[in-house]
Amino acid sequence: MNWDWNFFFGYLTNGLMLQGAWTTIWLSVTSMILGLGLGVSAGMMKMYGNRALRWIAEFYIWLFRGTPVLIQLIIIYTGLPQLGIRLSVVESAIIGLALNEGAYLAEVIRSGIMSVDKGQTDASRAVGMTWRQRMWMVILPQATRTIIPPLGNQFNGMLKTTSLASVISMEELMRNAQMLAQIEFRVLEAYTVAAVWYLVLVSIWGLIQVRIEAHYEKPFGPAAAVSPDAKKDIEKILRNSGQA
Repeated sequence: MNWDWNFFFGYLTNGLMLQGAWTTIWLSVTSMILGLGLGVSAGMMKMYGNRALRWIAEFYIWLFRGTPVLIQLIIIYTGLPQLGIRLSVVESAIIGLALNEGAYLAEVIRSGIMSVDKGQTDASRAVGMTWRQRMWMVILPQATRTIIPPLGNQFNGMLKTTSLASVISMEELMRNAQMLAQIEFRVLEAYTVAAVWYLVLVSIWGLIQVRIEAHYEKPFGPAAAVSPDAKKDIEKILRNSGQA
């Protein structure tokens, strides 16, 4: 079968391919947001939870990091109905991708928090900050710098991992490329166009990630740059601790 540029350029702007690209974008964003929530929860449970919570978090991370996401998607879509839990293709894809991503992000969050110098925790505890205040005002702002780069790389991977949802008939970019290939039997052209679209999406995200990382690499600035509301909170904590 000879390469045909007419099919290539036709597929490049084909409505089915454009729809698949858009589905890949929103599926990635939705799964990433849910996965981040799961990752934060699992990471916190593993670090600060009691014995039972730590065991649950460790089991969840072990299970979803240790098995292929493809198998997880198939089990969720075809296995859960046997237990009376019926999910649509979209629901199965989002849940499967989010659960898998959350297991990896849990370790990213945990490593980011552990990268903050222990002296920061000791100092914030010394001025009377509660655990929540220490996390939101001291630990997480500093951990963000460590977390952002791998978090961006995970989203980069998510854009491509969504292609695995095609096995459960999720009509994203890969699945729509398969359908186009079956219509005209131009397999190479269809999959090459899909690869081009993945490259475009990943490249656009790469530019966005550079801007985000540059923003968080900026120094926190002098105390005078702290917002008025933050100043009030700090002064209140110091007064309550008898340090002001």
